[in-house]
Amino acid sequence: MGSALERAISPARFAAFDRPPSGKVVIVEMDARSVAAIRRWPWSRSNYAKAVDRLRLAGASSIVFDVDFSTPSDNAGDTAFAASLARAEGRVALATFGQSESSTDQRIIDALPIRKFRPHVALASVNIAPDPDGQVRAMLYGTMTDGTPRPSLAAYIAQRSGSAGTEFAIDLSIDPATIPRLSLIDVIEGRFDRSAVRGHDILIGATAIEMGDRYGTPQWGVIPGVVIQAMAAETLLRGVPLTGSALTLFVVGMIATGLIVASRSTGMLVATVGAPLVLIVIAALVAQHWLLITYPLVPPLGMIAVAGMICGLREAAARFRRQRTIDEATGLPNKKAMIAAGEMDASATLVVVQIDNYDSLQAVLGAGPSDDLIVRVSERLALIARDRAVFRTGDRQLAFRLPADHCLDDTLEGLRIVLRQPVEVAGRRADVMASAGVASGTDGVGSLLLDAVIAAEEAVRLGKFWHDGARDGAGRDADISLMGELDDALRTDLIEVYYQPKYSLREDRIASVEALVRWKHPERGFIGPDLFIPMAEKTNRIEAMTLYVLHRVVSDLAIWRIEHPDVTAAVNISAKLLSDTAFNTAVEDILKSSCVPTSSLIFEVTESAAMSDPARAIAALNRYRELGVAVSMDDYGTGQSTLTYIRQLPLSELKIDRSFVQHASRNVNDAVLVRSTIELAHKLGLKVVAEGVEDLECLTFLKACGCDLAQGYLISRPVPISALTEMLSIQMRFAA
Repeated sequence: MGSALERAISPARFAAFDRPPSGKVVIVEMDARSVAAIRRWPWSRSNYAKAVDRLRLAGASSIVFDVDFSTPSDNAGDTAFAASLARAEGRVALATFGQSESSTDQRIIDALPIRKFRPHVALASVNIAPDPDGQVRAMLYGTMTDGTPRPSLAAYIAQRSGSAGTEFAIDLSIDPATIPRLSLIDVIEGRFDRSAVRGHDILIGATAIEMGDRYGTPQWGVIPGVVIQAMAAETLLRGVPLTGSALTLFVVGMIATGLIVASRSTGMLVATVGAPLVLIVIAALVAQHWLLITYPLVPPLGMIAVAGMICGLREAAARFRRQRTIDEATGLPNKKAMIAAGEMDASATLVVVQIDNYDSLQAVLGAGPSDDLIVRVSERLALIARDRAVFRTGDRQLAFRLPADHCLDDTLEGLRIVLRQPVEVAGRRADVMASAGVASGTDGVGSLLLDAVIAAEEAVRLGKFWHDGARDGAGRDADISLMGELDDALRTDLIEVYYQPKYSLREDRIASVEALVRWKHPERGFIGPDLFIPMAEKTNRIEAMTLYVLHRVVSDLAIWRIEHPDVTAAVNISAKLLSDTAFNTAVEDILKSSCVPTSSLIFEVTESAAMSDPARAIAALNRYRELGVAVSMDDYGTGQSTLTYIRQLPLSELKIDRSFVQHASRNVNDAVLVRSTIELAHKLGLKVVAEGVEDLECLTFLKACGCDLAQGYLISRPVPISALTEMLSIQMRFAA
């Protein structure tokens, strides 16, 4: 494999330099013009006799034939040629070679010029030995014919000695087109410049295509054998090429490999791979083209490349691990990093600091400065944590482990004092309102972190700065146990998806449904969504639950779309997920792998969710719209959005909160709000869904106002998929 790779890169090694020939070797071509002029084949050797005489009289230093003279021709021609050889007085060399006896018999038969040509000439080998791939890269110094070592044409012309059977690399950086040439017919007829011959070595051979004798080369394609002989002669005229020891650059490659393996950063890895590669290649090219020593490049380059690839994968894996454990916005270690850092400890005491007014600070400061605020607060926490790291475990939460010798009351009092001081961010002083939760024990960092988060929430509820989760006892343990059981419920499909219909007041039919989760616990019975959904959000399980629901909805959609293709389904998206890249990627994967069109789906987000982070919310919602999913604002009227802000959101639908709808048919103020909202939404090109419709009077009022869809117990309670498909087939009507 190494030899094959060496052959593969050899053209590049020669292409790096463009070397002109010495000009000492002149090719006299038996070319197409000569064939056309002489017209008879085989040629009478009197033609060669004339060429020898012309070249001798012109002052050629030597005349070498790459022509087979091993069989007699016409007697007159042979006699004339023998006489011209005698007159040349030893300046002529004729070809000798070994060849197989036949295609089935591989015994070598020696071919020598006929005896009458031998007395006054030298004999030189013209054997060419291509590599296994059929390409010619090297030439022999000589061969044995008739029991006598014969120099190759190249060695004869260059007057270089070498052992028969050994070879040297041909310098393929010489462009064969630049080697001087004369046509044989011009030489025979005396039409050539004598100065082009005087003192030069003349190499006579066939270049006409019809004469064959052509070989493939890696650099120059298929060229005549006589040209290869000339390039080999030019190589030896410059010096004797040597093959360097593979061990030399192999040792260099080993040293470089050691440096690569020892590198511990991307920059060092690039340097330790790139620098040795460049230096080895430059050194090899310098040695090859100036010192005439060819060193194998594949062993060192192969070692460095393989080591670089393996270590590059190692670095990529390490970087991926680092990215998973680093909060991208602040550069602080995240929750995964905290759990990993605490896996080996038998016990720990964790403190979670929650910034209670984070949303307000973010609205005033903006996303970038808000991240800087988190960093500034973490620096203050580091003073309390001493040599312990501070982790960002949530958007508004920072956590650290207390030193082993801590006094809890004193530590938390010091923390309260530190956090009371305003924080300088973007040239502004910001007051941070924070609460802290504490948890300790041997349950592992992951469990303790959940305890501390819940304790911080409890501190907010109790109006205290900090709260110790251990003092809550069984109630909190039951909640955490419930969340663990929620994980099992999601894995085992115990969470059910129910659908509450949305009734079209224009078409008098069920036009859409809202997906709602229901949990029938095998031991605790029915657990209300108002209990486990907020807990799922606090304990970062809402993403898994939402993706679970989306999977189920997509599957159920495929069922009812067979007979009811116009009925869409809405899925609720939690505020925490709007800017979660991993969640959005998972949603895209589900939508792309689904067989139902994305236009059949609606994502419902609460008004407060959209308002908590306008920039990220709009970006996320725009992406959903690009995917073809409609976006609905849930619970409209309970937040504090402006008309301009509502117009900027990529909405398809507004859902008026039930608190305004239920009594709108009897309460003047609620009626005004509902009518104005419907009118506003329609002017903005949005559909309107009224929630909480529980009586026919309310439904009649909504239809009179031009409301598009109604949802509530009058239409139907949430039902499983089996009941929904039955309702769709009946298509009930309401006389509103």
